[in-house]
Amino acid sequence: MAPGRMTGLTNADIFVIALYLGATFGFALWAARAGTRDAAGYFLAGRALPWYLIGFSYYASNMSGASFVGLIGASYVHGIVVFHYEWTAALVLALFAVFILPVFLRNRIFTAPEYLELRYDRRARWTYSLFTLVTLVLLDTAGALYAGAIVLRTAIPDLSLWAACTGLALLAGVYTIFGGLRAVVITDALQAVVMIVATLGLGLYGLWAVGGWENMLAAAGPARAELFRPPDDAFLPTPGIGGVILLGFYYWTFNQYFVQRALAARSVEDGRKGALFGGLLKLPNILFMVVPGLVAAALYPDLANPDQAFPVLTFDLLPVGLRAIVLAALLAAIMSSLDSALNAAASLVTMDFVKPLRPQTSDTALAAIGRTATTAIMVMAAIYAPLIAGFGGLFQYFQSTLAYLVPCVVAVYLGGLATRHIARGSAFWAMIVMLPAGLGLFLAKELSGLWAAAGLPDIHFTYMAMIMFAGTLAVMAGLSFVPALRRRAVADKATVRRIDFAPDPGRTGPRRDHRVLAAGLMALTALLLAVLAAS
Repeated sequence: MAPGRMTGLTNADIFVIALYLGATFGFALWAARAGTRDAAGYFLAGRALPWYLIGFSYYASNMSGASFVGLIGASYVHGIVVFHYEWTAALVLALFAVFILPVFLRNRIFTAPEYLELRYDRRARWTYSLFTLVTLVLLDTAGALYAGAIVLRTAIPDLSLWAACTGLALLAGVYTIFGGLRAVVITDALQAVVMIVATLGLGLYGLWAVGGWENMLAAAGPARAELFRPPDDAFLPTPGIGGVILLGFYYWTFNQYFVQRALAARSVEDGRKGALFGGLLKLPNILFMVVPGLVAAALYPDLANPDQAFPVLTFDLLPVGLRAIVLAALLAAIMSSLDSALNAAASLVTMDFVKPLRPQTSDTALAAIGRTATTAIMVMAAIYAPLIAGFGGLFQYFQSTLAYLVPCVVAVYLGGLATRHIARGSAFWAMIVMLPAGLGLFLAKELSGLWAAAGLPDIHFTYMAMIMFAGTLAVMAGLSFVPALRRRAVADKATVRRIDFAPDPGRTGPRRDHRVLAAGLMALTALLLAVLAAS
């Protein structure tokens, strides 16, 4: 079936988009009406977030424009194997809730890099904070602006890329500047509901259009129905799922972009349940994100570009009413990614650099500095975002460098959380050695072709992630024997302790025991994988 009508946006579509943008802005300003005068109020919503807002915000912040276009496009080409990038989030967030989050909340940290100073030293904190800040500005914030601008230009063809980026930056930036994390999280909850309703409609309508699950898989082809692939598979070998899990640890638990929500929990129980709820919401993405790609493969097998799968489904298959809702959901995904990136970047600037260098600064002044930082980051990202169009595939390659870089960070965190035997001074030097090494490997293997020219074997990036992780642990273990790096003992509060596994005080019964909830999430994930593998 070739794309047929592929009509542009109707007046009804544009009206729904405008209505959504106006409602989001108004709702965000209402949410920002109070509670943001001090640092805790601005950056951590007063440490008062309930579990359901945390879970919805996790999900909404994760669902970007790349999820709609890129994930559906990947499913169009590769099939249900793409789901490994979704269910692993549930595993990582379950481990985070049980083992890691109690350590973070016990120490009442503001940012993920702040833990590195507690466990190691300030040099490690600043190194990782700077790394995260660069990726937030150049990838997350600018990328969200660019994706949103493309959508707006579809609705308004005469709108320039610069004007579209500026408009989105102002829309998300204003309520983030005034409302801080509270406005971001409450708005994310609204956006998550919009996305779930829209993508559920897209998946169900697509299944109806192809005649059900079995007909969809038959039409898409047997290769797309394979959940587990051989070790030499070019897209995602089954052993490489270990590398995906490592990347998930960085993405979901040690990245300020996401962990900020859990740090703002009103209790350990709310933080744990929020993380588990966020993981649970990732499982239906088999229907929300993967099925649409398979539907497109069944109906439109000859698309020139797999990234056309989402727009073709939206404009060629969906009726006008549902199409408008899906487009609003796409904008919701972009806005939730943008506001989260802005607030996270401002948190890093203020709490990881300004406060340590000027400890006498009052909480009220820190909140004001945070607003100024948000404004500056918004302007920089709006200026940079249109330039992404000139990079072509290079921008995607730049994103893929994370597979070579972040396993180093994950090793630093997990090693420090697991044992006090790793020296405090080892993390900084391990990052100084392994981050440039990872960048060099990426340039040699993925960009320059020097790796292949030297006759070296082609190693999948997920395997490289595991190699970098093991290499960083080895470097840290070796450095821990250097006496100069072991001058200060590691505090007990910086590592996982037996008491962290116990149920939260006063929270008895299976439904309130985080260990039971985490085990239930894992059992549900395993059942879903078994069903998909047998399909």
